[in-house]
Amino acid sequence: MNYWFNPGRTVILASGSPRRKQILSLMGFSFNTIVPTEFNENLYLDSDHLNESLQKLASIKARTVSEANPEALVLSADTVVVNDSVILGKPAGYEDAFKMLKSLSGKKHKVVTGVALLCAEENFCKTTVVSTSVFFRSISDQEIEHYLHFPEYQDKAGSYAIQGKAMIFIDRIDGCFYNVVGLPVSGTISLFNEFIFRKEPSNV
Repeated sequence: MNYWFNPGRTVILASGSPRRKQILSLMGFSFNTIVPTEFNENLYLDSDHLNESLQKLASIKARTVSEANPEALVLSADTVVVNDSVILGKPAGYEDAFKMLKSLSGKKHKVVTGVALLCAEENFCKTTVVSTSVFFRSISDQEIEHYLHFPEYQDKAGSYAIQGKAMIFIDRIDGCFYNVVGLPVSGTISLFNEFIFRKEPSNV
């Protein structure tokens, strides 16, 4: 297959997320996937300094993969849902998911993603943060219970997948749809462009 987007180096997606794999493929990239070493992400997340902590977290994930692949361009991302200044991660179980969805009903919340692109060999590391506002319509307890019969909520921040059955909960969004899925397209392309069009070191 011919890929139209070629940054000139091997691209590695430091994520096990099938949604991020799909988005990056749709964007036209050829890439490999390496899942970074697991660690307690909550130690790095700070609701008072969310943008900075998400960028740091994405950078840490990228660096863990870049250590063994210094010549590659490593892309990493971390997405959270923020409701009334409270960070909603992945649910611990059914009851936790129910409480999350109940808290989102009839309200606006934000989905925020920190993205990092790193190439150790080129001493290149850039990050960005993208935020999308999501508006839920009012949803009943019965609708939530019915949705939670399906497993798609289990590994999702905020306990829902906007591209899945939870689409019926959405009134509207303001911002990048793909950011809510897990990888903001425009923000990601901007990072790759920064690498491609960076100034080469002067030999003078």
